[in-house]
Amino acid sequence: MQIALGALSFGSTVGERDSFALLDRFVAAGGTLIDTANNYAYWIDGRTGDESEQTVGAWLAARGNRDQVFLSTKAGARPDASGAWEGLSAPVLAAAIEGSLRRLRTDHVDLYWAHVEDRSVPLEETLEALDALHRQGRAVRLGASNHPAWRVERARALATARGWLPYSHVQLRHSYLRPRPGAALPEAGHRQVSDETLDFVRDAGLTLWAYSTLLSGAYRDKPLPEVYEHPGTTARLKVLAEVAAEVDATVNQVVLAWLGAQGIVPIVGVTKPEQLDEAMAATRLTLPEALLARLDEPA
Repeated sequence: MQIALGALSFGSTVGERDSFALLDRFVAAGGTLIDTANNYAYWIDGRTGDESEQTVGAWLAARGNRDQVFLSTKAGARPDASGAWEGLSAPVLAAAIEGSLRRLRTDHVDLYWAHVEDRSVPLEETLEALDALHRQGRAVRLGASNHPAWRVERARALATARGWLPYSHVQLRHSYLRPRPGAALPEAGHRQVSDETLDFVRDAGLTLWAYSTLLSGAYRDKPLPEVYEHPGTTARLKVLAEVAAEVDATVNQVVLAWLGAQGIVPIVGVTKPEQLDEAMAATRLTLPEALLARLDEPA
């Protein structure tokens, strides 16, 4: 099981010195996957969206370890001059990769995501532009973040037919607890995993990276978002606590191990060393099949 370190807070709510310490601690514990974007965290007053990539890039340059990490970043949800998201047009993607590589101080990313879907741009235009970045050696792999399954499948079929590199990765919001059916997520642009999506990912052989895996601390001591307030949550929390006690682990660690047992890569955003240590310990936690079955079908 691998965990991806989410760098959303680096350079904004977490300063450079502490960000470097967390990144150092992550790789020292065996971590290699780092996930960022070209818009983190523009919504905080005084921030531009450059901060996360700049901080990760400064760390890579200082440590000289670019070849030792798997670097993931995204384009499409950075605000333009009007305040709207930049989208996925060919000119935007060409400019976006230039900016990301400059901030990250590298000549390529290992995984480049279309951050949010953009139906105002023909799918062919987006896919051809992404394939061009791959052919230039700037993007080794491609992924679709916050896209519905049918759009990912359509994009993969089109890319294959045209001889372009298809999406091999999908990134969506996912955790052990599930939102109330039909409830809208409060965060703009977020798209929740569904059972249909999981079936599609498995059948297509795609790799799923999941974000908001620990619900921003709600498993531990913060209030659950309102969309998770329903009877199904009560049953799942009960089983989760029982399993955690049986394996002598924290609830957070069981959530991450449960995701990893399905071949999902959990993205974990941390701001403190103890949060990182807890998450990395989950990579060494193997849940027996009987416990996985209990988690999958809570009474």
